[in-house]
Amino acid sequence: MTLQIYLASASPRRSELLTQLGIDHVVLNVPAVPGEDEPRHHNESPLAYVQRTAHDKADRCIEWVSRNVWHPDNQQGLNDSPQGLNDHQRGLNQYLYALTADTTVALGDRVLGKPVDQEDARKTLSLLSNQTHLVHTAVVLCRGQERLAAISTSKVTFTALSAQDIEQYIATQEPFGKAGAYGIQGLAAQYICQLEGSYTGVMGLPLFETAQLLKKAGIL
Repeated sequence: MTLQIYLASASPRRSELLTQLGIDHVVLNVPAVPGEDEPRHHNESPLAYVQRTAHDKADRCIEWVSRNVWHPDNQQGLNDSPQGLNDHQRGLNQYLYALTADTTVALGDRVLGKPVDQEDARKTLSLLSNQTHLVHTAVVLCRGQERLAAISTSKVTFTALSAQDIEQYIATQEPFGKAGAYGIQGLAAQYICQLEGSYTGVMGLPLFETAQLLKKAGIL
C-alpha cells in the first residue's frame, strides 16, 4: 500500500507548510461546526480550548472518513466503501493517517477568534495594538484509534497601531478568516515588532512540532 496523509483543514497555509516538509497529502474538506469558531466551554483556558478543538477536529475527521473513504488505493473515489465493514474498518486504518490543527490567539484569558465583520476586526486589532499576546497551535496526528498530539505556543508583540493603520489593514480584507484578525505571513508582519516562538506555529502549523509527530509515526 502507498502511504497517504490526509490533511483535515481547509487552510491553504497549512497545506503549503505540510508541502514544505516534503509530505505528499490530500486535503479533506471535512464539514466544520456552524459559525466561525467553536464555542468555548465555561472556565476553559485558551490553551485547553485549542487542544480540545484540535481533537474535536480529529474526531469529526475520523467520523467523516469512516462514512466516505475506504483506503488510499481505492481509485474509484469517495462514497465507495465496501459493504459489511464495521466503523473501525471503514475508518482510519493502518494505511491512512490524518492531520488536524487548530490555532487560538489569546490576550490574557480572552480568546480572539476570526472576526465576523469589519467592526469586530477593528475591535480585535485595537486590543492587540501595543500589546503582547499568545498564539497556541495544537496539532493532532491520528490513525485508527491511535493519536499523537503536540502544542506550540508563541509570544507575539504588536507595535502601537493608529486608527489609520487599522482601517488600511481592514481594507485589504486580510484580517478575515484568521484568528486574531491578522496573518503574520501577510501585511500584518509590518506591525509585529517581536516574536518569541514558532513563526510557522503562528501561521497555523508549527513545522518543528509537526515533524516530531511525523517522525514518531515513522512517516518522516
